Amino acid sequence: MAQPMVEVSHITMDFRMDKNRTTNLKEYVVNALTGRTNIAMFHALDDVSFTVEKGSVTGLIGHNGAGKSTILKVISGIYKPTSGTVTVHGRVVPMLELGSGFDAELTGRENILLNGAILGYPKAFLYSKLDEIIEYSELGDFIRMPLKTYSSGMLARLAFSIATVVKPDVLIVDEILSVGDEHFQRKSRARMMELMSGGTTVLFVSHNLAQLRQMCDRVIWIDHGKVRAAGDTQAVCDAYEEQA
Repeated sequence: MAQPMVEVSHITMDFRMDKNRTTNLKEYVVNALTGRTNIAMFHALDDVSFTVEKGSVTGLIGHNGAGKSTILKVISGIYKPTSGTVTVHGRVVPMLELGSGFDAELTGRENILLNGAILGYPKAFLYSKLDEIIEYSELGDFIRMPLKTYSSGMLARLAFSIATVVKPDVLIVDEILSVGDEHFQRKSRARMMELMSGGTTVLFVSHNLAQLRQMCDRVIWIDHGKVRAAGDTQAVCDAYEEQA
């Protein structure tokens, strides 16, 4: 039996929502004093369980708002679940939001060191990988410019280069392969395939079913915060397309 790298067990994630949608502190206080507060709970995830095996490539599909990105953030440790547990074996690198862990005032080069440190990599290791990361990003002279001058595509290239050159045990990706120009998309897909063949465990969200069919060993269909189906890539993608 293959070794599990990510174990998600009975995860529930609730968010508090204020239906009054107060726009300022005064309005909030008046509503509270008069008893007009109307707090509702939104169930983003409801008893979600699954296992991701070592070296596998697992895709998450589902409509917008189904809970896919939420479960990735729970696995990454960004969200603490309302209930349930997540166990990750090895070093996890999340690529979820462009610019997450970056400082817009620092240069691209400085952000490589900053982001790598946040991910837990030793300083000596990051310096040994610095030139490789810069070369792979294809940012040229912009690597010495502050990130506030970067386009979203340039930011994506930098984030992807850091995450993939350091070769994490578990790579968590939210639609990153759809960002950037066509050349870099082809390059990023090739790097993802290289990581997969090298034993990195990958868990990623995509709305591109053709991409999922090509890259994934297994697909999990999230529907209204629940696991609707999980298993063979072709079978789950076929079922998802039939109900679309």
